[in-house]
Order: sequence, then structure tokens, then C-alpha cells
Amino acid sequence: MGSSMSWCCGAKRVDQGFVNGAANSSWRIFTYKELYAATNGFSEDNMLGEGGFGSVYWGKTTDGLQIAVKKLKAMNSKAEMEFAVEVEVLARVRHKNLLGLRGYCAGAEHRLIVYDYMPNLSLLSHLHGEFRGEAQLDWKRRMNIILGSAEGLVYLHHEVKPHIIHRDIKASNVLLDSEFEPLVADFGFAKLIPDGVSHMTTRVKGTLGYLAPEYAMWGKVSESCDVYSFGILLLELVSGRKPIEKLPGGLRRTITEWADPLISKARFRDLVDPRLRGDFNEAQLRRVIEAAALCVQGEPERRPDMREVVAIIKGTAAQGEGMRIESIRYKEDLMAMDQNSDDDIDAYAYDVDDDDDMRGGKFRRESSVYGVFGKMDVQKMADPYVGYGGRREMVHG
Repeated sequence: MGSSMSWCCGAKRVDQGFVNGAANSSWRIFTYKELYAATNGFSEDNMLGEGGFGSVYWGKTTDGLQIAVKKLKAMNSKAEMEFAVEVEVLARVRHKNLLGLRGYCAGAEHRLIVYDYMPNLSLLSHLHGEFRGEAQLDWKRRMNIILGSAEGLVYLHHEVKPHIIHRDIKASNVLLDSEFEPLVADFGFAKLIPDGVSHMTTRVKGTLGYLAPEYAMWGKVSESCDVYSFGILLLELVSGRKPIEKLPGGLRRTITEWADPLISKARFRDLVDPRLRGDFNEAQLRRVIEAAALCVQGEPERRPDMREVVAIIKGTAAQGEGMRIESIRYKEDLMAMDQNSDDDIDAYAYDVDDDDDMRGGKFRRESSVYGVFGKMDVQKMADPYVGYGGRREMVHG
């Protein structure tokens, strides 16, 4: 699970007529026979995408419900764990901006998770993928996606118990229903955080360009890591640019490197996606950029929490005087591993065996088109949690 792709996103676009599962808390256990029939025998014609975990198929149940079925490829301890985590998290969440669980199948030889199919696919498909030329994301829709996704993260971080860290916030994991309402999806990497715990130390999984530096360097994950990723997503939504873009001569630049000079000089209009043709709300734009700049600060204690992010975007928080991104740049060797270009969204997954240390593992090519998994080294920085003074305990997971 925790894949380098979003299961709903692929070249296939199916007729609309689905039921929004995020608003419907009912889920059930499916039989393998039911899902086999719904997907036409897991036919290649029904395949929506493929990743390291296996494949995802479009299907239709006997009562007419359109579904997406994630079918696990391997039956090993890692895959079993990620399957269990995703099912547990999906069964817990009840929010209109989080993709809920439709059901699952856990037979002797099969592990499958069932979701509702999202007819407008993912945010990635509209910003950089097959629908990027259709200009369906006007400013109003972008603001709705921003606020809806943020509210979903507020629920995960502050309302559900135990709190949940997503760990893979990115454009391909923000799904869009028939009305372009956002649903945050793919909880295979999620971590449940007990009360009183500030952060956890864990193996690094995520997508190059979105990973917070303290997570990439130290494997220390907290709600602040999701905040960082959300800040990158805000810049991506405003500008239409990728988190890492390819420059002439093979160089690569992060979206924060591109945006920082413009933000520091208050050239906010120059940040806006040209596809909007100048049709946007300047006051909202400033608030979104302020939120983004705060979210991507290199030191986690300088970032707002998601409740504060929502307040900034809505204009109910005090507005800052000046803005400046103080982030951490990825090292050149890591940047060189990124294979994204304007016309090619390849994926590289990072494999970590149980006996690998934090600098072990290897990259492998994915057949997915949804991002770059990687454990990264970045420029030296102080351990961001030393200043916490033992205020709350750290746990390993």
C-alpha cells in the first residue's frame, strides 16, 4: 500500500454515477468472487494504475456502485502491515474531505481494499497529467480544494483519536469527486500518534519534493511533516508548477527555490499559474502564499499547525508583515535521482529491508506515474527536536 501512485488516477475515465464514500460511513467485507466479477476478472482493460504494491482496477458492483479495487501483489510482512494500517485508518476516519473505506477482502491468498471511484481522478491529473490542458481548475475550485484538504488534515491531526499523521500528502493523493470536492486519500504510510507523544522515529517513506527535512534526515515524523508537505502542495496549486522541475542542462530546482525570491519581493502575481489568465482573488492569493511560506519553514517549530493554517487561509488570523521561505535544499545527488520532467512523470520507489539502517536501501523504477519515493540526505541542520527539551516523549515505530 502506501504506494507511489494514486489508485484512482490513470488513463481510464469511466462514466460518472458513483456514490461519495467519504460521506457514507458504511463499509463491508467483500468476497474475492464479488470483486473478481466487478472488475471483469481483474482485466487489463479495467486497470487504473500499477505500482510496487500491485495494481488498481475499476469495477462496478451488482448494485451499480463504481469502485476502485487495490489488489496487493505480494504477501509478505511489510505488505501485510501496510494493508492492516490502511484498513484500520480508513475505517476510523469520518470526514467529508477524507476518502473513506468502502470495504476490503482478506482471504487466504488475497488482500484487496475497496474504495469509491473518483470520476475527476486526482489533483495531479489536472495540474500535470492528462487534463492539464483543459483548464478545469479555476481559482474558485483551487481555493475549495485548498480549504477542503486543509480541513481534512485538521481532522486527522486534532480531532480523531489517536491522531493520525498521513506521511504522504501530495497532489496525486488529493482526489476529486464529480463536483471537484477534494478527498485526501492513500493512508498506507499513515502513523497513529498516541496522546502526549510529540513525534515518532520511523523509516522514511514519501515523495521527493514534499518531504520535510527533519523527516528526510532523521526519520522523525510528526504532524509538522504533513504541514510541510501541505505547504508544498499550496505552492503547487497556486503556481501550477511541480515540486521539483527540470531546468535546461539537466539541473533541477525545487518549487521553494523558485518561489522564495518572488515571495520575498512580494511579487505574488508572478507566482500564479498562467492558465488562470489573471482571474484570481488577490487577497486570497496573499493569504495562501503566507500560509505556504510558513508551512515550508526548515525548522518544524516555526511551522503553524493545521488549525492555524486554515485560519490564515480564511483570513481570521493576524497577517504577517513580511514573508520569506527559510527551507532546506536537497543535496544535488538526491536532486539528480529525481526523474520528473515536463512531459514525463516517472516514479522511483525506495526499498528498505528490515535490517537496513536509515541510509541503506535502494531505488527501483516504478511503472506508476505518480511521484518519487525516496529517503533523502539534505544539507546539515541541527536536530529539530533538541529544542523540545523533553517536553513530550518520543516513541519509535
